[in-house]
Amino acid sequence: MTMSVSMRSTTMNRPLVLLLAIGAALHSAGCKKAETTPAPEVAVQVVQPHEGSISDQIAAEATLAPLAQDAISPKITAPVKKFYVQRGDHVKAGQLLATLENSDLSAALLDNEGAYTAAKAGFDTATQATVPEDYSKAQLDLTQAKANLDLNQSIVASRTQLFAQGAIPGRDLDTAKAALVQAQAAYDIAKLHFDSVQKTSNKAALDNAKGQLESAKGKYMGAQAQLGYTEIRSPIDGVVTDRPLFAGETAPAGTPLITVMETSALIAKLHIAQIEAQQLVVGAPAAITVPGVDDPVAAKVSLISPALDPGSTTIEVWLRVENPKNMLKAGTPVHASITGRTVPNALLAPFEALQTATDGSKFVMVVAADNTAHKHPVTIGIQSAKEVQILSGITAKDTVVTTGAYALDDGTKVKAGTADDGKPHAEKAGDDK
Repeated sequence: MTMSVSMRSTTMNRPLVLLLAIGAALHSAGCKKAETTPAPEVAVQVVQPHEGSISDQIAAEATLAPLAQDAISPKITAPVKKFYVQRGDHVKAGQLLATLENSDLSAALLDNEGAYTAAKAGFDTATQATVPEDYSKAQLDLTQAKANLDLNQSIVASRTQLFAQGAIPGRDLDTAKAALVQAQAAYDIAKLHFDSVQKTSNKAALDNAKGQLESAKGKYMGAQAQLGYTEIRSPIDGVVTDRPLFAGETAPAGTPLITVMETSALIAKLHIAQIEAQQLVVGAPAAITVPGVDDPVAAKVSLISPALDPGSTTIEVWLRVENPKNMLKAGTPVHASITGRTVPNALLAPFEALQTATDGSKFVMVVAADNTAHKHPVTIGIQSAKEVQILSGITAKDTVVTTGAYALDDGTKVKAGTADDGKPHAEKAGDDK
């Protein structure tokens, strides 16, 4: 009886024992699998920061302008007689570009030239003949009057003495005194005339002759200038870029007849912030990107405005771009990049290693010795298209993640490779799978 009950208990508990055995086996297998399965690794590319030189690049849009430009307008209204240049012709300063009809002005010049010649002759006559003759005659008249006065004075003195001695009658003395009065009057008139000629008449005659000469000369020079206005000459070296009229058409005064541009060098004019302009110096290197031109074109800073633009509160900067082959055209919009402040011994990391947190702060992922990636906040300085200056947060001994750093969690296990491994990052990831 007892045996029978024991065997029944064993039979009834066998399923429970079997379940416990299976559960223990599964638990053992699960623990073993958890212990042997490695944590997943993320393939990344890494690099070590290095010391080097980095420069701040100031970028802005600009438009190319000629080094010099002159829209030449005639000063008189007249028909165009002849053009000597076409669009695209290279010209030199002072070169004759066109002439206007000028027959009437040539006649006016001839008339004024004759008047000027006559005025010069009158001036020469006045200065070399008339004025000297008048002066000499007045001086001679004064001398003669003085001699006659002296003679009559001596006669009166002599007769006065003879009359006192009773040698001559009183009538002879009276006659001598009357002649002395006349001689004195003649002398006074001659002296007054001489003083007038010397001080007033002579100078007035010279001034009159000189004034007539200068007036005639002024009219002659004005006629010369009017005739000269019919010759249109280039004030600068350059290229003819516009010539709107044809020969025979009337050129209005003040309206551009020919436009000449100096394009052997061009100016890229751009506006940048004041804080950026403070980093620049005249002569600083720059480059411009021109539509249709594959390679950037070298330039340099030629002018930094000393004052703010009142409309935009920016600083105008000019870049000089050499254009010896006339490949570049004035008016072309370009993208300019200027080299600003340069740091010679900066700690540099690739630009793609730099990440931005949700709060706007910057960080990089640094690979630790156990191949786990960790966030390191950094302070940055100058940035370029390829590299960024690290001011604090990492050292040159750290290894930072470049490719694969985006959305990488802190503490993630990584498999580090470099760009020199010979395989793209995508192939590495595929191989790991």
